[in-house]
Amino acid sequence: MLDALRNSAKSWLAKLLIGLLVMSFAIWGISGNLLTIGGGNIATVGDQKITAIEFENAYRRRLDVLGRQLGRPITPAQGAAFGVPGQVLGQLVAEAALNEVAQDLNLGISDEELLTLIQRDPSFQSASGGFDRNRLAQLLAANQVTEDEFVESRRLLARRQQLAEGLAGGVNAPEVFLEAVHRHANETRVVRYMDLAPELTGEIAMPDEATLEAFFDENKGEFRAPEYRAVSILEVTPEKIARPEEVSTDAVRDAYERSQSRFGEPEKRRILQITYDSAEAAAEAAAKLASGTTFEDLLEEQSLTEEDADLGLIARDALFDSAIADAAFALREGETSGAIDGRLTDVIVKVSQVQPARTRPLEEVEDTLRQELAEATAEREVLDLHDEVEDARAGGATLAEVADRFGLELRKLAPFDSAGSAEDGTEAQLPDVRDFISEVFQSDVGVENDPLQVGRRGFLWFEVNEVTPERERELDEVRDQVVERWMSRERAKRLDEIAKTAKDELDSGKTLEEVAAGLGVEVKISEPFTRGNPSGDLTAAAVSAAFSGPQGTIAGAEGKDGHRLLLAVDEVSAPAFFAEAGEVAQLGQRLAQDLQDSIVAQYVGAMENRVGVSIDQAALSRVLGLGATDG
Repeated sequence: MLDALRNSAKSWLAKLLIGLLVMSFAIWGISGNLLTIGGGNIATVGDQKITAIEFENAYRRRLDVLGRQLGRPITPAQGAAFGVPGQVLGQLVAEAALNEVAQDLNLGISDEELLTLIQRDPSFQSASGGFDRNRLAQLLAANQVTEDEFVESRRLLARRQQLAEGLAGGVNAPEVFLEAVHRHANETRVVRYMDLAPELTGEIAMPDEATLEAFFDENKGEFRAPEYRAVSILEVTPEKIARPEEVSTDAVRDAYERSQSRFGEPEKRRILQITYDSAEAAAEAAAKLASGTTFEDLLEEQSLTEEDADLGLIARDALFDSAIADAAFALREGETSGAIDGRLTDVIVKVSQVQPARTRPLEEVEDTLRQELAEATAEREVLDLHDEVEDARAGGATLAEVADRFGLELRKLAPFDSAGSAEDGTEAQLPDVRDFISEVFQSDVGVENDPLQVGRRGFLWFEVNEVTPERERELDEVRDQVVERWMSRERAKRLDEIAKTAKDELDSGKTLEEVAAGLGVEVKISEPFTRGNPSGDLTAAAVSAAFSGPQGTIAGAEGKDGHRLLLAVDEVSAPAFFAEAGEVAQLGQRLAQDLQDSIVAQYVGAMENRVGVSIDQAALSRVLGLGATDG
């Protein structure tokens, strides 16, 4: 395919570098005809086919993108829980519908234009400018896509873009719409408000047994014990297998001699500094010093103390100004300089203390060096030990047997739940290993699990020893929690009644100050705020309430930490609108893009209905590993 493009465009296109991710950031995100080979069809859109292999590859690419966004790998099962299969299939169907329409309209693109589009794509440019061949080769190889498939997918994408551009390319946001959105986003309000604290409810009496039992029976699900799992873990890291006691004294001494600069402490000086506004003022002060005035006298003239002038006990390289550093480190302890022409200002300095340079003796750093040497040796052993452990497990050995065979520590962790909490509700002491908890709860007793990566240089194996199923607790097990929850809800109920009574008084004509005085609370005034930007005592609910009506609106909302807020809108300020302003112009571009996307989306829906879409649910379930279902 590239050879054909080279011939027709009379240029090189072996430099086409990249591919599939661009499809994810154009109109529809996923190439609609990429890897359409074998495996049966998931869906049919008009005459277009979406194969199982095409869907599976698109699904896995989407999971990779989602995993990078979340900072952890996403399994197909987790992706299904997030609704990713429906999103991917929806995009593939939309692309197929547009491909069908583009084909019916006989839309196309010449080889020369396609070549130019690919070469000019910003995603394909090297750091120094121009097309980057290596990036294309790497990405195509990583995605197992051939050059022919890539070029064909770009051709189809160009056809869809032509169609989308013809439908909505010239649509802009009307100015009245733009002004309304700008005002909605930037309008500010100021409120006066009362913050009603739970303490206003007074003392809450303990519930009697019948009340407590009834409350517990109604809310048993809140006190249900989660599933707990007890596991054994085996860690192989340089820190775990290091043997510092085997490191010789000679090796430690050699390491110390090679890295003395690490343990050296430079000379430090305590420097007092007086700054002057001009070179003349500094020269005048230096003349006073020469005639017998002391540095302390100069401090007193400027109403300064030694603490005000003290730069601290610092090394030479801590001084930003080299002229001041040179002068200060040329003085003896107790000496004062003359006027110094610094980079930013003129100064006079005094050295009140000199701490000579020193090197920490071997005795102080011996343990550190010994541990480092032991870990360096252990680091080279980790991979070998990993292979030996895996071989032993492949031979049927348990983790306990592996630990005994290789002299490793097998740790048994106390039971914990999927939130990482121990049975007493405290945070469980678990290894700091990515995805450890999720992997444990995807496993089971007797299942052999793959090792997990520990940092950059280690491995962790685990076995699930015991699974304690979730269950309903008895009241006596959680009595204190039930009492606390009941009292909290009773206090909230009473506070709601106080807030409702206060709101009724405000609605009847009383001022905020009058109602506040009756409750013994103060009226506060907020800073100006915009929609969706809570600050201070105001919660998101309070901000929403403040924007629920015009100036003078009275409203109530939940506050922070169980508080209730009653507020009155005092000021409403509309932002100035200038259509040519940079911020407004950017907003206009975003709104125009949203309108264009909406038009194209409506068109795609209409075309899907026109050409017809059928989905093989059984084939889709097989790809997702969910088992066959009736289509």
